[in-house]
Amino acid sequence: MPSSTLGKAIPVLASLDMARTLHFYRETLGFRTQHFEANGYGIAVRGDTELHFWACTEKHIAENTSCYIRVADIAAVHRAFSAKLPTLSPVVHTAWGMDELYVIDPDGNLLKFGQDSAAA
Repeated sequence: MPSSTLGKAIPVLASLDMARTLHFYRETLGFRTQHFEANGYGIAVRGDTELHFWACTEKHIAENTSCYIRVADIAAVHRAFSAKLPTLSPVVHTAWGMDELYVIDPDGNLLKFGQDSAAA
């Protein structure tokens, strides 16, 4: 299969409370959000990053879910998020050549933001 037949991947994460989830992504992480209340679905978009959310009642699902978001400037992302998340950990330098920071949303989903260490 030619690689051109594949499009953009969009993670679909669990939400235990859609209004709370979308509020966090909008107010804390700076995403634009849409809530499709009748369908138990939400969407958050910031730049080229798009995340979808489905209504879920099982916390263990969200707590065992993550997604990876590549960024161009991990230091700038850290500065922006630190303003709203004062307990945000510092950027981590990984053995696999990435500089990363981690955010756990109110539902327990782990968001990993990363930049190639060589680009930093």
